Amino acid sequence: MTALLDVRGLRVSLGRGRARTEILHGADLTVAPGEIVGLIGETGSGKTTLARAVLGLVPPSAGTVAIDGREVSGLRGRELRAFRRGGAVQYVFQDPLRSLDPDRTVADTLVEGLAVRGGRGRAELRAAAEEAARHVSLPPDLLPRYPGELSGGQRQRVAIGRAIAVDPRLLICDEPVSALDASTRITILELLLRLRETRGLGVLLITHDLGSLGGVADRVVVLYHGQVVETGTTEEILLAPRHPYTRLLVTSVPSITDDQPPDPAARRALREQVRALADLPRTSGA
Repeated sequence: MTALLDVRGLRVSLGRGRARTEILHGADLTVAPGEIVGLIGETGSGKTTLARAVLGLVPPSAGTVAIDGREVSGLRGRELRAFRRGGAVQYVFQDPLRSLDPDRTVADTLVEGLAVRGGRGRAELRAAAEEAARHVSLPPDLLPRYPGELSGGQRQRVAIGRAIAVDPRLLICDEPVSALDASTRITILELLLRLRETRGLGVLLITHDLGSLGGVADRVVVLYHGQVVETGTTEEILLAPRHPYTRLLVTSVPSITDDQPPDPAARRALREQVRALADLPRTSGA
């Protein structure tokens, strides 16, 4: 099966002149149709840069990005605009209050992408807004409201609804639950699972919290200082991590079944290993 998203040897540098810094160092990543892949790493590891490169918002200095077998990393100008407008890839931001227009109603926001494409009348857009709301479990009485009148979880569902209204193949979610409380976080993660099952979406779920991926992701890709250091099924990553940085992430996940808290001395030893082995080549458990 052709990968829905296929990232190979991706290198991205940001800045100018002597201040130019390479953020990604030959990253590889794939997402199959109907698969949820977690991309995990601490702040500054290059997760959002990778997502922006997939969307064509930052140009790679080397490597390729392919969507459904079509290389898109070299698109420029009119071709790049046509690719974005086609809606095959949609992005859900971390903070929906900042990514939603405060002067647009929920109904208008949900069909924003469809309106940009054109060719639909007011009644068709209204029906599309109602359908998108149903898909993300938003009650009809929220359609006339504005983002500032919604809860954090409702706003994030609006953002996801706007993304799926254009019928994408791939959904990139950048820290979609980090600003939400525990119960709302579970609701949003369950929504992503349901969308994967009902619409066959491929999902790239970006997070710094390994605990958020346990019951959701099929596979996990671990990014550390711009390098993919480990890839494997979620079970492999959680139960048998191979890289010291991955082991550090796993030991940091709280568990209600733990009889004792993590050993601080063991945690410090792992941190030292991570510092010493940061430049190790990646390992694969997949």
